[in-house]
Amino acid sequence: MREMQLVQQKQRKWKGVVLLRKLLTCAICLIAMIALLSVHLQVLLPTSSSSSSSASSSAASVIPDLKLPTTTATSQHEQEQSWSRELTPPHLSKPPQPSSQLDGGRAKGNSNSNFTKLWKPPPNRDYLPCVDPTPNYTPPGESRGYLLVHTNGGLNQMRAGICDMVAVARIINATLVVPELDKRSFWQDSSNFSDVFDEDHFIEALANDVKVIKKLPKEMAGSPKIVRHFRSWSGMDYYEGEIAHMWGDYQVIRAAKSDSRLANNNLPADIQKLRCRAFYEALRFAPRIEAMGKMLVDRMRSYGPYIALHLRYEKDMLAFSGCTHGLSSDEADELKKIREETAHWKVKEIDSREQRSKGYCPLTPKEIAMFLSALGFPSNTPIYIASGEIYGGDTRMADLQTLYPILMSKEKLASVEELEPFINHASQMAALDYIVSIESDVFIPSYSGNMARAVEGHRRFIGHRKTVSPDRKALVHLFDKIERGKLRDSESLSKQVIELHKHRQGSPRKRKGPISGTKGTDRFRSEEAFYVNPLPDCLCRRQSPSLNTSVVIR
Repeated sequence: MREMQLVQQKQRKWKGVVLLRKLLTCAICLIAMIALLSVHLQVLLPTSSSSSSSASSSAASVIPDLKLPTTTATSQHEQEQSWSRELTPPHLSKPPQPSSQLDGGRAKGNSNSNFTKLWKPPPNRDYLPCVDPTPNYTPPGESRGYLLVHTNGGLNQMRAGICDMVAVARIINATLVVPELDKRSFWQDSSNFSDVFDEDHFIEALANDVKVIKKLPKEMAGSPKIVRHFRSWSGMDYYEGEIAHMWGDYQVIRAAKSDSRLANNNLPADIQKLRCRAFYEALRFAPRIEAMGKMLVDRMRSYGPYIALHLRYEKDMLAFSGCTHGLSSDEADELKKIREETAHWKVKEIDSREQRSKGYCPLTPKEIAMFLSALGFPSNTPIYIASGEIYGGDTRMADLQTLYPILMSKEKLASVEELEPFINHASQMAALDYIVSIESDVFIPSYSGNMARAVEGHRRFIGHRKTVSPDRKALVHLFDKIERGKLRDSESLSKQVIELHKHRQGSPRKRKGPISGTKGTDRFRSEEAFYVNPLPDCLCRRQSPSLNTSVVIR
């Protein structure tokens, strides 16, 4: 009897446990259903702010809501290389405002077709990279000596110079010593070649073209050397003749400068293709720069399609160009002093108004805002600012920031800890901007400097990605009319700006030759630089499948 009672008690306890479990299961299911229902309602029903504005709803259908970039590690050696860790910067701890709520008024009237047109790249007309050597190309012969190179200028001027010196080494049959980077320029960057570029890859990638070594052999320390300033824009005759003849007296030739030392045109096809292989394949950035650049691109992509704006409005640019439009007299005096004290800047007296009227000045941040607006980009457009420190800081950026609130930069996308390895090295910081600019949906430079030209050419090479090149001379004329009150109709301004830039969006075309009537160095200077447009030398047009050959150069 006693045992029966115990069994009954256990059964009652078990039934209680089972009942409790069922109740908990039901409660959990109920909570989950409520959560799912609430999410479903948020998706279906507009918020109060968006329902009050049909324009905002229209913008939301065109541009997706902005999302905060996720934080994931990109390095396989996370503990050894802390620079690769994706840390969410404190200033991005809150997600940005949805694009549909930023400026509904400006988005009014936007259609899917207009949105597509803004971001659509130009037709590439089936042009593809073709940089393989011709059948007559041979491996490098026995070296006649060593070529040392001292590069000069900023990152992209040095990159072009390095690749030209690869071609020169091939022409004069020299062993190329890994070039020295410029440490004495305006930026005072202490970076070595291996800090900026993948040195081992550079050497290996060019093995069938030029022998490249990291350092001059010790046994060559006492050998005959000569330092030469190679003549600008020189061709085969100069290097095969005057320079190659020096091997009879010297074992080491040192190029004092590397910029613009090789002609843009009229060189053998294999030399031109070698320049492209060097620039677009061999000379890639150091792995840690590539990883950081990819991280910035991924974070920028999380905002949707974006513009990379090369806003060349730093102190050195304005001092060099003598452009002072919109600056105070104190600022103009400061820039003039810098120009006068920089010995290798030859031109000291510059008429700022004349420079601007000829289109020789970079567009100001305010002018860029007017330009983007006239092109039709809505104010919820994500923009990456690829530049150094803007002269005048936040005050000078106020107009652009007001009109386009989603202004990002490497300093905003990355944390202080992530940028710390690069922060005091101008070339490495510029390399990060270069990567984000190459990968952007639209690239717009405010000035046609070395970076703008390099990015434009690179984007042409990898598929003619959309690059809008502002017609600065025509634009400042329009902007001045607005200032004087002679042009008040924004629709008229927009039509004129769009028409001006209809054929300035990076579509395929042959590289421009010299301006008619120019002579001497002015003739070479007037040519479109080789790396701005590698067509026809390094881009070939795919032939129709019905024909026998696969590609044909146009």
